[in-house]
Amino acid sequence: MGLRAKLRKKLLRSLLPPPVQVRHGEYSMILSADDDPAQPSDRLFTAALQGIEAARRVSLVPFYQTGRRFPAEADIWPGENYKLLAGLVQTLHPKQVVEVGTAEGVGAVILKRFLPERSRITTFDIKDWRDFRHPVFTEADFADGRLVQHLEDLTDPAIFEKHRALLEAADFFFLDGPKDGVMEPKLLKLFETVRFREPPLMVVDDIRLWNMLAVWRGIIRPKLDLTSFGHWSGTGLIDWTPTPAA
Repeated sequence: MGLRAKLRKKLLRSLLPPPVQVRHGEYSMILSADDDPAQPSDRLFTAALQGIEAARRVSLVPFYQTGRRFPAEADIWPGENYKLLAGLVQTLHPKQVVEVGTAEGVGAVILKRFLPERSRITTFDIKDWRDFRHPVFTEADFADGRLVQHLEDLTDPAIFEKHRALLEAADFFFLDGPKDGVMEPKLLKLFETVRFREPPLMVVDDIRLWNMLAVWRGIIRPKLDLTSFGHWSGTGLIDWTPTPAA
C-alpha cells in the first residue's frame, strides 16, 4: 500500500471509525441496483449455481499436507474465493485460463489442480513469485508446461499486443490485480479490443473495495456479484459476451 493510500485510510478511520472491530476491515459503500445498466445473464446464473454447488465439495486439505506455505485462511468458504474458483473451473472446463496478479501463487496453484488435465493456465505479474516472502509455488508446478508465468505488465499496450493470440484463446480469466483504481480500468479497456474465440467468463476479485466500486459499476456487460459465495472483499463474475456495438 502506497503512502497516499495509507494516509487516506488513516484519515477515514479518524473521521469515520469502524462500527465493528475485526481483524481486517476496508471502507466500501452500498449501491442501488435498479440503475445499474448491466444485469446478470442466464449464463451467469447457470455458471454461478453450478460452481457454488461444486465448491461445497471442494477440499483444500491436500494443499496443507504438501509442505507448502499455504495460508490458513484460504480454506475458509465463504469468506475467501479459492473454493469458488475451484468449483467454477471444475464445472466450466475451461481450456485456457489467464490470471492477472500471480502474487504468492495461491490462486494459480488451486486453479491448476482443479482444471481439466489438458487445460493450461498463464499467469501475469510484474514481480516474480520467488520474490514474495511466503511463495506457495514450487519449481515442480511449472515442470509439465501447463502453468506459465510472464513477468510483464499486461496493461502496457505493447505487452498486451504481444499476448493477443493467447488472450483471444482464453475462456476463463481471474483478475486479481492491485486494486489501485488505475490498473483494472486500463486492462478492461484493452480487453474491449480483443476478439475472443468464445466469450469468456471473468472472475474479478475485491469488487467491494473502495477503489473498485467505480470499476465494477462501470462494467456494462452482464455481471453478477458473488461476494456472498466468494471473497469477503468482493467477488464478481462477468459474462464477456459481445456488446451490440461490437
